[in-house]
Parts: sequence; structure tokens; C-alpha cells
Amino acid sequence: MKNFGKKALIKQHSPKRVAWAGALAASLIMLPGIFGGTPALAQQKAERDSLTYGELIQKTDKGEVKRVELDETEQIAKVYLKGQKPDTPPIQVRLLNQNTELINKLKAKNVDFGEISSANSRAAVGLLINLMWILPLVALMLLFLRRSTNASSQAMNFGKSKARFQMEAKTGVKFDDVAGIEEAKEELQEVVTFLKQPERFTAIGARIPKGVLLVGPPGTGKTLLAKAIAGEASVPFFSISGSEFVEMFVGVGASRVRDLFKKAKENAPCLIFIDEIDAVGRQRGAGIGGGNDEREQTLNQLLTEMDGFEGNSGIIIIAATNRPDVLDTALLRPGRFDRQVIVDAPDLKGRQEILKVHSRNKKIDASVSLDAIARRTPGFTGADLANLLNEAAILTARRRKEAITILEIDDAVDRVVAGMEGTALVDSKSKRLIGYHEVGHALIGTLLKDHDPVQKVTLIPRGQALGLTWFTPNEEQGLVSRSQLKARITATLGGRAAEEIVFGKPEVTTGAGNDLQQVTGMARQMVTKFGMSELGPLSLESQSTEVFLGRDWMNKSEYSEEIAAKIDSQVREIVNNCYIKAKELLQEHRIALEHLVDLLIDQETIDGELFRQIVTEHLQLDAQMTDEKLPVSH
Repeated sequence: MKNFGKKALIKQHSPKRVAWAGALAASLIMLPGIFGGTPALAQQKAERDSLTYGELIQKTDKGEVKRVELDETEQIAKVYLKGQKPDTPPIQVRLLNQNTELINKLKAKNVDFGEISSANSRAAVGLLINLMWILPLVALMLLFLRRSTNASSQAMNFGKSKARFQMEAKTGVKFDDVAGIEEAKEELQEVVTFLKQPERFTAIGARIPKGVLLVGPPGTGKTLLAKAIAGEASVPFFSISGSEFVEMFVGVGASRVRDLFKKAKENAPCLIFIDEIDAVGRQRGAGIGGGNDEREQTLNQLLTEMDGFEGNSGIIIIAATNRPDVLDTALLRPGRFDRQVIVDAPDLKGRQEILKVHSRNKKIDASVSLDAIARRTPGFTGADLANLLNEAAILTARRRKEAITILEIDDAVDRVVAGMEGTALVDSKSKRLIGYHEVGHALIGTLLKDHDPVQKVTLIPRGQALGLTWFTPNEEQGLVSRSQLKARITATLGGRAAEEIVFGKPEVTTGAGNDLQQVTGMARQMVTKFGMSELGPLSLESQSTEVFLGRDWMNKSEYSEEIAAKIDSQVREIVNNCYIKAKELLQEHRIALEHLVDLLIDQETIDGELFRQIVTEHLQLDAQMTDEKLPVSH
């Protein structure tokens, strides 16, 4: 800390500032000479208006002198002659050491004379001139002293906590403003009750939980929940991010933790909210070459403050993270974080409630159904839904409408999911090829009963995609069956299958690159993770494939080379079988494929309802033609 203070002081006293200060001091020192000396013009004027000693005696004899003022200090006589104007300054005469003759002459001629002294006035003028350069110099020295003191105080305050403190948090968020995560709200409402009415729990022996860890994906409302707790509890509230503890200087993070809990104990009962705690709470010993680094010291201090020898009654810590797998086990044990509240993506009912909350301050047309929006947005988090309605409001303002309609909602969903809308393709071979590709996806997805229904097929580019096909599940799917996975693989391969059937193998394009990546990933998970292959119900790969430095530095294989070859064989077999089935379905319904492609090229977008209606009509027509071809038995 001392070295840091010296560096800050040296930085402020830069060479340019020192040179500037020296020049200013030198100029101030020269002021007395400038102001104290007699200017040349004034001296020449004084010589022109003065008399010699002899001329003064002669004029006295002639009776031309009216009054004389003798200044023995300066050896000057100020002479007033008769006939001078009243405002004419006196004539100065240089006196001798002994002026007896002049005094006798003045007495003889009855000339009024007297002695004056300019010593006091000169002393006052000299003091004033000296103060003119001494005072600015003292002010300059005080300025440098103040800056050096500020630098020193900043160095001493470097280890102070940066937590924002509010005696009564006014976040503007209540539990009514949080929707879609009712289970988490219920858990946290108990924390508020603990703070407001602790006797309800202590009377039966229950103790206040020391820590609550909010765990969930990004955008699910962890920070929003913390704001709601702060707004409801009406107790002192500290908020800080995990990254604000750790600095490059050793010991600063631990010092900030101590200072934070010291302030919290002074204001207990209170709440401390630590956002992104994984920045400071990562597992210890994960570094290479020792673990006595700054982050681990900060974590050790945090563990001690939460549940150490002294304890901290009346302080509840709420932390949020989306990486609970990397947190240290000592941080997660009971007594530190007593509760782990899962804040997951909302279900259908939760999305409906979230949309109601975010639509309060927006003008939405009466024809818009929030239930339909919720059904179309599976997997959306609270932040995604808020962004969706905001994008719809922006589109409404851009189109100069008075209220948000279903058109703006649909366009906003497409923008959030796929990106910004591009320029429509012109009629060409490329546009027709993309049309076959997208209709291939949608047609197979509609023909397979285990696949999700198609929502929309479009040739309007969005983001990096030249065409898009949306599928929307009918209901929330927590579990996925083997037949559903194979149906998804088959539909995903439908685009490549349509290209090959219509244009031939030499004309297939790179448009299926992303599809093949998804297909390979799903097939490999079926084999190695879900046990849905001939290898049996085996989990051949760990759930997490991320390398955690120091713990999983060498990501070793969990199976032999022989099993690896069998895995590759099974993945290839699943994909090839699904691809063959996709081509068979498209060849069987070639007439429907051509009809839908022509319609898509003409309209550029086909709604899911219309798409399914056309496919149903073709299936009925095919069934009638089949019945007509069957022989009649007698």
C-alpha cells in the first residue's frame, strides 16, 4: 500500500508541472524588483522637474519659495514655489548631509518648512509587494500538499468495500412485478418474513438462513428477484458484484470482504446481494503452480465471514450465478448458503404471467392473445419475453400504428429468434433450390406424427439464413422419446434429401451444413448419453465436456478405441437410416412437394395452418387414388 501511494504521488508531480511551478515561483520572486524599482520614465520626469541645492538657495533669497518639506530619510526636499497652480506637484531637491545654510535661509525669509518621513509608507509598500508574491507561493504549496494528501488517502481507501449501500432500498420492484417463477418467489418471501417478523420462526427454534444462492440460466430473473427482496424487506441493503472484490493487488479483495461485513454488522439485520458470485467463489486449487492467489484469499475471507469463529447474526447473503458447477464446495455447504433456489426458464403458465407483467405499460390491440404468444415462445426466459414485447413496440412505432398487433408480434419473434429481416430473393434457380430445401424440412415434419407441428415456412432471409422453417411444440416437453429424436433427425435431413431428389447429387449445396451439425450432435447423444443404440443403456461420455483448469487438464477418454469405433458406426447408421426414410417420404409425396414449392415461391411465406391443410388435402387425394386402383373382389 505504501508503494502504491508513492507511485500515485510521483505520478501527480510530473516534470511538466514541476517546471511550470518553478517558472511561476521565479516570476513571483521578480515582482518586488519590478514594483519596487523606479521606472525609467518616472525617473526622467523627476530629473526634469527638480532643482539643484544651489538653485533652491537662490530662489529662497529671491523670495520665490512658498513652502518646503524636508525628508531626512530620503535626503529630499519637496519645494512649493509661489505662483504654482494648486494641483502642481512639488519640485524635488536632493539635500546634503548637513543643511544648516538652507535652514537659516528659510528662517530668514520666513518660509514655511517642516520635516516629514517616508520610512513608514515605504515599509508598508514593501510589505505589500512582498505579500504579493509570498501569498500565491503559499497557495501553490498548499495545492500540491492537498493533492498529495488525496493520493495518500486514495491509497489507504483502496481496500474499502465498493458495495452500494441503501438504508431502505428503493428499487421500485416488488414481488408483484416478478412472474413466472412462483416457487422461487415463495422461497424468498420466507426470507423477507424472517427479516420482518423473526419471532414467528425463532419461537419454535428455527434460525434465520445465512445465505440463499439463486441458480439459473441468464435472463431468468435472478437479479430481479434480489431487487424484489430488497424492495419488500425494508431493511439496509448492500449490493455488489463478485468481480468488484478481486483486484491485481494481493490482499485487496479480502480487505474489501472484511470491510463489507463490518458495515453489515453495524446495520444488522440487513441484506447483502452478491451478483455473479462465481467470479470470486470458484473452486480452490484449480490453478496451476499453487493456489495462494488473490482470488483464493478473497474466497477464504468470504467463507470465514459467512460462517467462521465469530459468526454474523442478522445478515442474510443473497448470491446469484449461472455457473454453480464451478463454485467451491465449502461455499455451498449448509451454514453458508443454506438454500439453493433454482430459477429456471418459465413454463407455459409462467410465460403468460410474464407477458402480462411486461404488457402493462404497452398499448396492445385487443385482438392479440398473450396465450398464443406464450405458446409460440417455448424456452424463452423472462428477459427474452421483455425484449420480444419491446421489439414489437419499436416496430409499431416505426410503422406509425397506435397499438401493437399480431403482425408486429410475429415479426418481433422472428427477429429475436433468427435475426434482422433481409432483402427478398429474386426469382432464380437459387430461390427455387432454397424453396425445395425449406419445404423438405416442413413436409417431413408434417408427415411424421412424432414431430412438432410446423409454424411457418419462409424464403425471406433473416440473419445468415436464406430461408427458415419454424416448428412449435404443442406442449411443454420435459422428456423426449427415441421416436421423437429420430423424427427430428429425419426432418432436419429433409432439406438435403429434397435437394438430392430434385436436382441430383452433383447439385446439392452447402445449405445443409448447419443441419448436418445438428443431426450429428443429436445422433451422438442418442448413442453416448441416452443409451438409445445397439450398444445398450450406457452413458459413455460425461455430462460436462468443458475443461476445468487444473482439475480436468487432461480430458481423457472414458472408453476404449474399439468402443469409439462402434460409437461412430452407430451414429452413422442412425443418420443414414433417417436420411433414407426422408428421401422415401419425399419421393412418395412428390406432387405435394412441387405444389408447396410453387406456392412458397409465389407467396414467399406459408403459414403453418395453410401448410398442414394442403398436406392433408394431398394425403386424402392419394388415399382416394389408391382406393380406386385396388381390385374389387367378388
